[in-house]
Amino acid sequence: MQQDRHHTDMVAARRIVVLTGAGISAESGIRTFRASDGLWEDHKVEDVATPEGFAANPVAVHQFYNDRRRLLLNASIRPNPAHTALARLEHSVIDLPGHDFLLITQNIDNLHERAGSRALVHMHGELLKMRCEQSGLSFDIREDLMLDTCCRCCREPGNLRPDVVWFGEIPLSMAKITKALTQCDLFIAIGTSGNVYPAAGFFELAREHGAHTVELNLESTNADFDEHICGPASTVVPDYVERLLSSAN
Repeated sequence: MQQDRHHTDMVAARRIVVLTGAGISAESGIRTFRASDGLWEDHKVEDVATPEGFAANPVAVHQFYNDRRRLLLNASIRPNPAHTALARLEHSVIDLPGHDFLLITQNIDNLHERAGSRALVHMHGELLKMRCEQSGLSFDIREDLMLDTCCRCCREPGNLRPDVVWFGEIPLSMAKITKALTQCDLFIAIGTSGNVYPAAGFFELAREHGAHTVELNLESTNADFDEHICGPASTVVPDYVERLLSSAN
């Protein structure tokens, strides 16, 4: 594990924003998109993660996300210590007067919720939800989503799609995210490559408004964070959270 000399503590950090990417769920068995064994390996991005790909072959796109959904619902997929540590941090922070916390995830799995996180934004949508393209309403789903699945609101087949944000679409809750980034004292990025915008620019926005910025990642992205801690998420995240909470006592 590698760590920079700079650090912060809970005394200085009254408003905390955390961004998580695929790296935090990799140790739970969710394959990452950009690793050598990533999901894109056998699929072109434009075929399974764009509106154009869905319009061209909705059956194939549904199958792609059905496979991901089945994996997520497998009993072997569980939150790891990194997810649990962030839930602990959230519940510790919100009990302190004048403190605030927001967890932003790029992931479409539900591991943060299962670990106990509540102050959570899924900026790229959720795998366990489907959306009607006619009404815009979202619904929970635990089974396969098919082209002929009948929509609960319009009562017609063919109007449902995975409730995920595809390339070329606007991420969700950007106004809430931007407000939190401009007001936070501490910004922590965990398990994210730093290659996909707008999330890649979050740490810069937070830093411009005075936040201390920290990267917890398997390997450094070489972005200009104030602090870099490298190692497996299941190790470095609990250690960092423990350090923050200990400084508050």
